[in-house]
Amino acid sequence: MAPRQDDADELCERQASSGIDGLDKILRGGFPRGEMHLVQGASGTGKTTLALQFLLAGVRAGEAGLYITLSQTRRGLQAIARSHGWSLDGVAVHDLSLGDITEQLAAVQTVLHTADVELGELTRRMRQAVEHARPPRVVIDSIGVLGLLAGSRSRLHREIMALRQFLAGYGCTALFIGEVPSGSALDCHDSVAFQGLAASVLHLEHRTPDYGEVRRRLQVLKVRGVPFQSGHHDFRIRTGGLAVYPRLGERVPEEYAEFRQIRSGLAPLDQLLGGGLEHGTTCLLIGPAGAGKSTLASVYALAAARIGEAGAIFLLEERPETFTARARSVKLDLQPHLDSGRLAIEQMSTPDITPGEFAHRVRGAVEHSGARLVVIDSLMGYFNVMTDISMLAVQMHELLNFLNRRGVLTILTTSSEWLLGIGSRQVVDMSYLSDSIIVLQMFEAEGGIRRCLAAVKKRQGEHDTSIRELCISPDGVRVGTEPLRHLRSILSGDPVPAGSGRRQDGRGG
Repeated sequence: MAPRQDDADELCERQASSGIDGLDKILRGGFPRGEMHLVQGASGTGKTTLALQFLLAGVRAGEAGLYITLSQTRRGLQAIARSHGWSLDGVAVHDLSLGDITEQLAAVQTVLHTADVELGELTRRMRQAVEHARPPRVVIDSIGVLGLLAGSRSRLHREIMALRQFLAGYGCTALFIGEVPSGSALDCHDSVAFQGLAASVLHLEHRTPDYGEVRRRLQVLKVRGVPFQSGHHDFRIRTGGLAVYPRLGERVPEEYAEFRQIRSGLAPLDQLLGGGLEHGTTCLLIGPAGAGKSTLASVYALAAARIGEAGAIFLLEERPETFTARARSVKLDLQPHLDSGRLAIEQMSTPDITPGEFAHRVRGAVEHSGARLVVIDSLMGYFNVMTDISMLAVQMHELLNFLNRRGVLTILTTSSEWLLGIGSRQVVDMSYLSDSIIVLQMFEAEGGIRRCLAAVKKRQGEHDTSIRELCISPDGVRVGTEPLRHLRSILSGDPVPAGSGRRQDGRGG
């Protein structure tokens, strides 16, 4: 159920937007106001960029921002802002370089100053900057400098408590940035002293695969008093800031239960499937390369477009030009529907895209473009996106559950070799996630290569299990009206005449 407007307005008053749509969804609106929050992670994970987006979101809302930097320089912050096309107008940058403080203290002291003196001077200047600007939003970068001067976690804890009380007195929503060395345990760094005092804690991390772009993800470790979406969420740093892709773990409020059918337009195929494929279900097309999986997916995409339903095709192995040209060569002209916007084809770059971003693209096609049919071609390409095969079934189950509840007909393609496994390679059986399974096969007969198909599974209603010939030619796509009764062992790819005494292992009976 959608929140009432009064509730939405109250949430807006209680939450300060991060300036990042995906992160606000995870945080249920943003950071709790009047509190201090911790953003931690290794160098290069995007902490400073996130902090700047938070302050600039305040500027757009009429709230002044203050960036107190203890490690970055003013020039460095301006360079980061320019790289994203931002202006820092409305954001006051207060550079409290530890080197400058040390030099000034040395000029007025006749004895060697201590870290205690440096820490006291640093916190005094931080307070002065806040008292002067009185900003609703503050960023303090970073906790590492405070920890260095404090010398112990207990002293750091006391300083942070004093800062929290001071900032709360001015009604500041404050983001503290903490440095966590890459690969270190989350309880072995200075920001640990902060976590118990912070209203929320965000952990950012990245890893570099053997090939492709750096993969980044974040995790909300806590948000005091506010429900949030847990788990890891992928994000990308691009021109314009962080783009965060929340997981699809939440249930869709209203579950689709009509199961309205889409007919392929090929009468024998529809007969095999008990009338057609249903919205709110998943169909898996399995077969070797060249068996016609992508062509059959094009048949359904075209059939949906012809009855006015939007569709989206996500390609993980080939270019859109190749996909449309192949379809056109067998009289499946997708171009008019692409031109009208009813059908969209998007190529995914598997070395660069993350599973979270892929799910975000699919979700956008459904929620913003109204797609009622989604084709993912192919699962092998999706596996290349995942890289971690142990999580493939979990990620795909989450995505398919979302699509099914939205009433989308999802068509997946995969090679039979990959699904069944070759040698000792680890594979995942995705068949249990599918409501319908159509097996395609090529076989040799009468001196040529022929194709066939069979519906081996269908949860929604009865279906015909007979094997029919599939003909793909310049004249179009055709499915045989009669079963291939004169052959047996067809799906093995090594058929024999039905009356033959030859056994399936190739020896005489």
